[in-house]
Amino acid sequence: MSTEEIFRDDAYTTDCESTVARINDMGGIILAATVFYPSGGGQPGDSGSLKMAGGESVRIATTVTDRDTGEIVHVPEEGQVLPQAGSIVTAHIDWDRRHRLMRMHTAMHLLCALVPCGVTGGQVGENKSRLDFDTGDYQADKEALTDALNTLVEADHPVAARWITDAELDAAPDLVRTMSVQPPRGSGRVRLIDIGSGAVDLQPCGGTHVVHTGEIGRLRLSKIENKGKRNRRMHIVFEE
Repeated sequence: MSTEEIFRDDAYTTDCESTVARINDMGGIILAATVFYPSGGGQPGDSGSLKMAGGESVRIATTVTDRDTGEIVHVPEEGQVLPQAGSIVTAHIDWDRRHRLMRMHTAMHLLCALVPCGVTGGQVGENKSRLDFDTGDYQADKEALTDALNTLVEADHPVAARWITDAELDAAPDLVRTMSVQPPRGSGRVRLIDIGSGAVDLQPCGGTHVVHTGEIGRLRLSKIENKGKRNRRMHIVFEE
């Protein structure tokens, strides 16, 4: 049974009632439906809690995807009494943490849109994120990129998700900015994140995002690191 991925359709849903499908051999909890995003695409998995019918709560340290089964696994903190398979729980994410990650992940799309180079890596963080670019002859200007990022934030562009088929993605390979990692195929469709009705950014992404760029808040490109002959690592932070 596949877990219903509520977070995929609505990143602002903070809790849901769900059935415990099973407990795996490592003590991970698999639910019939979840609001918890599993780590992937550089974005950390959600933390939070599962509240049981008797009022007890199980703290979830992180959420991951099982590489062998493809299941979304809620990883509990150590030393807790786990719910039984078949029981009903209320899943609740740590919203403040998730929202910061949503803002940051969307900000990374803006940086990607501004730097005309292939992406070689990246990591979303609550307070600081990074993108690695194969820059070639491109010369990045930290102050100019900071100004451009905040211009895109202040324009309050809409951010939306939509789906295309695997065949449509194959016909438009330029949509994929990541050089080493390709979006997953096989399900028949691929999720795109569309910023500014395609005018700002349009690329495959399975992460969680805000619905308008203005929600991100002011940003700053804090550092550009030389990570090789062609590779540059760019760090962004919230200007708070």
